[in-house]
Amino acid sequence: MALSDADVQKQIKHMMAFIDQEAREKAEEIEAKAEEEFQIEKGRLVQQQRLKIMEHYEKKEKNLDLQKKIQQSNMMNQARLKVLKCREDHVQGLLEEARQRLGEVVKDRARYGQMLKGLIAQGLYQMLEPKVIIRCKERDVSLVQENINNALADYKAATNKTCDVSIDTQHYLGPEVTGGIELSAPNGKIKITNTLESRLDLISRQMSPAIRETLFGSNPNRKFDD
Repeated sequence: MALSDADVQKQIKHMMAFIDQEAREKAEEIEAKAEEEFQIEKGRLVQQQRLKIMEHYEKKEKNLDLQKKIQQSNMMNQARLKVLKCREDHVQGLLEEARQRLGEVVKDRARYGQMLKGLIAQGLYQMLEPKVIIRCKERDVSLVQENINNALADYKAATNKTCDVSIDTQHYLGPEVTGGIELSAPNGKIKITNTLESRLDLISRQMSPAIRETLFGSNPNRKFDD
């Protein structure tokens, strides 16, 4: 049975409505999917940027912490160096005071004579030469001469050797030396300095750890003595 124009128009409208509905649903589906992908991509980009920002500030914080530690270390080192310098200045001040007081040693001629005897004997032990020339202060010539024989006796008793000792009366020890002697072989190749200043310097080096411990206490960081 043939359809009337009205039926045809009705079916066409129904089909168009169905197609329109399908198109709307498809468009909404595409739009929803696009929105979902957009949100996912936006979240990914936001997270990526957030991680970059966190990484940047974490690195900056580490750099600041490192700079702070370096600055603290530098300040501690500077403070430590200042303390060490003050201590060293104090020690050197005491040694300088001791040098200034060496003049008092030579005033006690009996005690100084015994000291000269020991210095001569010690020098002879070190040199073990058959001939030795002694230099001293001009004022000490007679005192040195008085103690040479006693020193030679000690030397012979300890080494079973003899030595021809003479005093250089042409070249005395200079004004920078307070007292003591210098011994040398005739050829000048071997020389022993036994002045009061040299003995003080030697003792100060040997006793430096003990002096510092007495003045400033023991150092827990020091494993070995100088």
